[in-house]
Amino acid sequence: MGVARFVGAALLGLGIASSAGVPAARAVDAGLSGYQGAWLLEGRDCAEVFSSKGKATAFKKPVDIFAPAFMVSGKRLRTPMASCQIMSVRPAKDRQILLLDCANSVAGNEVRILMAPSNGALRRYYSDQDPTGVAYQRCS
Repeated sequence: MGVARFVGAALLGLGIASSAGVPAARAVDAGLSGYQGAWLLEGRDCAEVFSSKGKATAFKKPVDIFAPAFMVSGKRLRTPMASCQIMSVRPAKDRQILLLDCANSVAGNEVRILMAPSNGALRRYYSDQDPTGVAYQRCS
């Protein structure tokens, strides 16, 4: 079970690698307002993963590297294992494609993820053919 949770957390941080080149200035600024904040897999307790000090939110120490969680601040997306620069946000039907440049303690990678804001939550899709996705709740 630990390996499955690790893979799930790693996929959130690293997603599906993509070699599509998209200009960084394209739609990043306008497309990220609905993503700002701390996010956790729906049904989990935010207080178990995040800590808040004033207006700042951080991963609770010690960091649970298996937590299905991420934070978006400006053009940065951070998971418990990786830190990513959001290079572009492009529409794709009812979803958006986020192209990320991610790095962790081992390597760097270009990552493509599919997401869609949904009634104050976010939905992450694992592929274009994924009809349901996985829901994330806002923690901050």
